Amino acid sequence: MAEKANENIAVYTQMMFFDPLNKAPGAKFDEDGTRHLYYADTEPIVSDDGKGNVTLRYFAPNAKEVCVAGIGGSLSREKIPMKKDEDGYFRVTLRNVMPGFHFHEYFVDGQRAVNPLAPLGYGCFYPINFFENTDEDSGFWALRDVPHGDVRMEQYRSSVTGRMKACWVYTPPGYDTSGENYPVLYIQHGVGENETGWIWQGKLNLIADNLIAEGAALPCVVVMNAGYAFVGEEEYDFLPGRFFDELTGDCIPYIESKYRIKEGKKNRAVAGLSLGSSQAFMLAMANRNLFGSVGVFSGMLPIRRPEYDYTPYFADPTNIDRDFDLFFGAAGADEPFWPQMKELLESFQKGGAKNVVAYSCPGYHEWGVWRYHLREFLKLAFRKAEGGEA
Repeated sequence: MAEKANENIAVYTQMMFFDPLNKAPGAKFDEDGTRHLYYADTEPIVSDDGKGNVTLRYFAPNAKEVCVAGIGGSLSREKIPMKKDEDGYFRVTLRNVMPGFHFHEYFVDGQRAVNPLAPLGYGCFYPINFFENTDEDSGFWALRDVPHGDVRMEQYRSSVTGRMKACWVYTPPGYDTSGENYPVLYIQHGVGENETGWIWQGKLNLIADNLIAEGAALPCVVVMNAGYAFVGEEEYDFLPGRFFDELTGDCIPYIESKYRIKEGKKNRAVAGLSLGSSQAFMLAMANRNLFGSVGVFSGMLPIRRPEYDYTPYFADPTNIDRDFDLFFGAAGADEPFWPQMKELLESFQKGGAKNVVAYSCPGYHEWGVWRYHLREFLKLAFRKAEGGEA
C-alpha cells in the first residue's frame, strides 16, 4: 500500500529526534506481579486530515492558559487560545493551513515555551517548534528507498575570526567508492539560522537524493556554512561580518583540498535563501572568476549598494551569459517583492540573457517555498559543465 505523504519519516525528522514521537511507554503486570514494559500509540502531536486542518496539542496540566501562534507568512502571528481537556492537554485545530513547513510558538500563561512533544528546529535565533502540512507534491522531499548520500560535519579555522568554524557537507550517493570528481554548490541559510537549516528544515539531502535517483539532477557536493563572521566589537549593517572573506579564503580552499571537486568555475555554484540569497548574489558578482552559477532564493537582487554599483553591468544583460551558466532568481508568489524581482529578471531575459531563470511557486517567505527553489535549481545546475568543460 502506498505510503501517505504525512506518514513519511521526513515529516517528523528533527535535530533532536528521528522517529515519530507518538509512542508512550507503559507497563502491564502479571498476576504474580511481574512487570512488562511496552510502547503504546498515543494521539499524534500533530494531526492533519489532508484538508488543511491541523491539530496541535500541548501538555500543561497545571497551566491556566496556552496559546499558539505562527511567525507570519502563511501562519499568522495572532495568538490562538488552545482548549484544555481533562487529560491535561491543551488542543486546537487550525483550519485551512497551507501545505508546507510551519514554524510556530507556544505561550504558557503568557510565557513563550518550547513544546517538548513536538518537532523542534533552530530558527529565528532560537529553538522553535515546527510542523509539516503535506500535500500530494510533498514526495520530492520525502525519505525514499533510493541510494542516499552522506551529510558530514567539517571544521576549519577562520582567518577572519581566528576561531574554528563548522560547515556541513553533503556528498552524493556513491561518493566514497566512485573515484570521480564532482561539481560543488556552496549554499547559505537565512538570517537567524545556521548551517543546520538546509538539512533539518530544508531537507536538502533528501531532495538531492531523490533528484539524483530520478536522473533529474547531476550528482554534486553541497557545502552548508554558517554565514556569520563577526570580528571583535565591530557593528554590522545588513551583512553579518566578513563572511565573504572567510568563505573564499578559508572554506573553499579547505573543502576543495579534501573533497574530489571538479576544476573550473563552471563546476562551482553559490546559492542561498533570504539573507543568504543576498550573500550568494554579492559573492557571485564579486567573484565572477570563481562561480559559474548563482541561485537567489527569496532575495531582492541588490544591484546597487553604498559599497558597489552593478548598474552598468546589468545595463547590458548579455554580460550575464558571459559570466554565468545559470543565473537563477526565485521567490514565493505571495512574497511582496516577487513582482519587482520578476520584472527585473524578465528585463534581463528581454535584453538577451539566455541563462537567466525566473521561478516562483505558491507560498510565503518560508522553508516550504525554499525547498521548491532548491529542487528547481538543482535540476539546472552544472548542466553546461557536464563532461568536464572548465
